[in-house]
Amino acid sequence: MAYEAGALDATLSAAAGEDGALFAELRLAFAESVARQLDLLRRSRCDGNWEMAALRLKGIAASFHADPLMVLAEEALTGAPGDPVVLRRIQAFLDDFSAA
Repeated sequence: MAYEAGALDATLSAAAGEDGALFAELRLAFAESVARQLDLLRRSRCDGNWEMAALRLKGIAASFHADPLMVLAEEALTGAPGDPVVLRRIQAFLDDFSAA
């Protein structure tokens, strides 16, 4: 899933105002949070751990208004724990976001 600038960047811009350094710091914090939850999803060995990591990922996405990521987190919640397709799609989102 490709990252599309939009609500997420608008949210970061609104929070950072004219402070470019703060904008960059918020982007980094978002990326690190997503990466942390993706790592937890990959390491989940039970349904409960998978669900908790997916819920946290959904919360991060909601907090930053990252609608495409919210959709992916919901797919993780409703799908099978350990689903490699969902994991790859979340990783692709993170890669695209980090490259933008």
